Parts: sequence; C-alpha cells; structure tokens
Amino acid sequence: MAGDQLTVLNALDVAKTQMYHFTAIVIAGMGFFTDAYDLFCISLVTKLLGRIYYHVDGHPKPGTLPPGVAAAVNGVAFCGTLAGQLFFGWLGDKMGRKKVYGITLILMVVASLASGLSFSSSPKGVMATLCFFRFWLGFGIGGDYPLSATIMSEYANKKTRGAFIAAVFAMQGFGILVGGVVALVVATAFDRRFKAPPYAVNAIASTVPQADYVWRIVLMFGAIPAALTYYWRMKMPETARYTALVAKNAKQAAADMSKVLQVEIEAEEEKVAKISEVGSNSFGLFSRAFVKRHGIHLFGTASTWFLLDIAFYSQNLFQKDIFSGIGWIPPAATMNAIHEVYKIARAQTLIALCSTVPGYWFTVFFIDIIGRFAIQMMGFLMMTIFMFAIAIPYDHWTKKENRFGFVAMYSLTFFFANFGPNATTFVVPAEIFPARLRSTCHGISAAAGKAGAMVGAFGFLYAAQSTDPSKTDVGYPPGIGIKNSLIMLGCINFVGMLCTLCVPESKGKSLEELTGENEDNDETGQAATTARTVPV
Repeated sequence: MAGDQLTVLNALDVAKTQMYHFTAIVIAGMGFFTDAYDLFCISLVTKLLGRIYYHVDGHPKPGTLPPGVAAAVNGVAFCGTLAGQLFFGWLGDKMGRKKVYGITLILMVVASLASGLSFSSSPKGVMATLCFFRFWLGFGIGGDYPLSATIMSEYANKKTRGAFIAAVFAMQGFGILVGGVVALVVATAFDRRFKAPPYAVNAIASTVPQADYVWRIVLMFGAIPAALTYYWRMKMPETARYTALVAKNAKQAAADMSKVLQVEIEAEEEKVAKISEVGSNSFGLFSRAFVKRHGIHLFGTASTWFLLDIAFYSQNLFQKDIFSGIGWIPPAATMNAIHEVYKIARAQTLIALCSTVPGYWFTVFFIDIIGRFAIQMMGFLMMTIFMFAIAIPYDHWTKKENRFGFVAMYSLTFFFANFGPNATTFVVPAEIFPARLRSTCHGISAAAGKAGAMVGAFGFLYAAQSTDPSKTDVGYPPGIGIKNSLIMLGCINFVGMLCTLCVPESKGKSLEELTGENEDNDETGQAATTARTVPV
C-alpha cells in the first residue's frame, strides 16, 4: 500500500521532526490558547457582573446575576462555538484549511474587543450586548477546533503526529492559566489603587465605580495573542493532503511541500487522478458507504466528546461555586467586589498550574507511546474513581481541616481529564476520517462536545443548588445538591469508558492507511479494516 501513496504525502509521513513542525504547533496553538482564554475567562468575572449590575439595596448578600442571565452569559459562547464548529468544519473541506483559518482568527479578535465594549444605559442592555458579541466570539472559536486539528494532523509525520496535535490542544491549558493570571494582576492593581470596604461593612462602597473596567480588561485581553498570529497563519501554505486529495492539484502540493521540507518532490498528477477515480474516495458524508466504514467511528468520537465535556465544563465553569462550598473562597459579603475576583482567579490559577497544564503535557509525551485508546480509557476510569471519591464522602471534604485534601482530589480529577479524554477526543477525529471529510467530521465531533458543555454549563447551574430552598442562590429553585451532581458526573464518565470502545487506535499509521484513501476498492467499505480494529 505504501507504493500507492503519493510521494509528497509519504515525504510528510516519514519526515524527521523539523522547525516547520514547531512553527505549525505555535501558529495553531496560539489560536487554541485564545480559545481557552476567551471561553473560560467569563467564569472569573460573573460574580463581579452580578455585583455591578444587579445590586439590591439592603440585601444581606451582594448582587448576583439572575438565573437566566447567568446561564446566557456563561453559555452563549458555547452556542456560537457549536455553530462555528459545524459551519467552519464543513467550509474547511470545501474551501481549504488555510482560507478559512484567517476568517476565524479575525472574528475572534473583533468579537473579543467588542465583548469588553458592551455598553448600555441598563443592566439588561449590557448583558444582551455582551451575550451578542460572545456568541460571535464563540462562532470564531468553533472554527478553530476542526481547522487547527486538521492542519496539524495533515502537516505532521506519522511517528509523532499524536504528540503534535496534542501539543496544539495543550495550549488550552496555558490559555486557562493566563486567564487566571491576567485576572489576578488586574484585580490586584485595581484593589490597591481603589480601596473599598467589604460588602458587610458598606454595601454600596464595596463596589467602586472603577470595578466596571476590571471585567472589560480581562475579556479584551484575549484579542492580543490572536492578533499576533494572524500574519503567520496567512503565510502557511495549504496542507498537501487537501491540495492533492481534495483540490486534486498535485503540482501545487508538490511545490508547497518542497518549500516546507526543503527537498525536491515530484508532482504525480497521474497518480492523483487515479486515486480520485477510486469509488471509495468519492463517497459523501451521508452515504451508506460512509456509515459502513466510518459510522461507528463518528459515533465513538462524537459520543465520547459529548460525555467528557458534560463533566469537564460543568466543573471548570463553576469551580468557583465548589470552592465557595468548601470554604476555599470566603463568603461574598466578607469581601469587596474586586477582591472577590482576585480570590476566584487565584483558585482557578492554582488548579490550572497544579493539574490542568501538567495533564495536557503528559498526554503530549505519552500519546505516541501508549496510544490514544489506552490514554482515553484510563482517563475516563480515573475521572470516574476520583469523582465518586469526592462525592460519596462529600460531607467529609467540606470540613475546614480537609479542604486541602479536597483540592488534591479535585486536581487529580482534572489531571486525568487532560491526561485522558479531553486531549484524545480532540486528536483522534483529525486522524481517522478521509481528507475530503476530515474537517467536517472533526467539526461534528467537536460540536457534540460543545452540546455536552452546554448540558454541563446550563444544567449544573440548577442541579448543584441545595436541596434546602433556604440555601439556594437568589432566583434558583432547589436542585439535587453538589454531592448528587458529582455522583451524576461520575456515572457520565463511566458511560464515556464504554463509548471509547467504538474509537479506533490510530497510533503509528499514516492518515491514508487509516482511511483507505490509497486502496483500490469499491464502495463496499472493505478497505482500511485496520482502522476498524478496536484494541481490547
């Protein structure tokens, strides 16, 4: 089968790790850095938004966002991301990866800046404007998922492809970390410059007028790294796999990769024509042949990402509420508005530093050694174990003397999410589908993940409320409590283990070997049986 592969694709598969690989990681990774920063920084400032825009005179607690507003502010970017993943994933297969890549970046920069410039004469108007721009921010972010993964997959060699794609995704960890650091720096600077008493001492004075700048600066900062990488994104040539296998331009693919690899590559126009004539290289996404060959794979990648993101995003977006529940963040009334941002940001930064970032890089180092399947299965298993270990004796962890043990368990859950399915669900869809459908299928899988994120984000707001009506947040009905919510998340992780059995192992194989694009066969889907093999 290697003899049937185009020389230009084989050259990419066997290329030694070179500077262009690292350049591609940085260019694609900075987009992901921005994605993570923009998606997660909102959780740092939602309490502040409540204090500024929803203060109630005489109330013993600071103002909070009403349930509907909180759900919209936290979740609207996910709606945009889901739509962007589907639309730009499809567009990346139609127009090419490179052309669409610049569009998503411009959209992210403009929407980031506009989010921080959400002004109105009424609180409802500010929130509506903020939600509008965060939808379009999410739309741009959504396009970055399938395009970054597909570009890195198609540029990489087969020996270290998993590590390269995982390294792009690992930039998400730095995005979350930097989000916390930026909020810490801004909150510290404003807290020192504009002194304010705690809410319990003076409710009005506890939120200084200048606090309105804090959340705007935090949100707008996300535009900077995205803007810095625009030029380099436009300088990247189109991937050879798209140019040769989808656009059918063998000469251009050979010319582009000759420059990248700095070797002379022959343009095999006859072989490209021959490959494109094979029946198995022409079936569409909604064909019987696709369902027969890749249907189980698409179910596996979409379902595991959906289940993982329910757990991952419900924790990450609302970890400030969990930390408050165990006393790691003091009661809101004992702090002024800006100091509360500092405390929330400190907690998120510590979690990112201790578990989120290390987990991503463990995946980078081990994914091409032990494989995607093993890492994903292990990650779901450990998340299930730790989630139950936190949930079942939950009353034990809420006691002050045990709070550091709780944080350790919570950090381990996050560590195995990232040294596990959070990374592998991003990597595998970029490898196992044909070039002409690769970006689309990755977008579908990622969109399923964002649907899970919405279930986690919206559902957790309500589910985690206390069963005692007198202890719920203002405006929320009683829920099932944090303990039962965590048990539910543990069960979801277990189902994720079962769905992982539908995901193939792609370690060490060329993309064309996985998809059967080099094979002479009909549409019966007999090729690439190796891609259907599930290790057990």
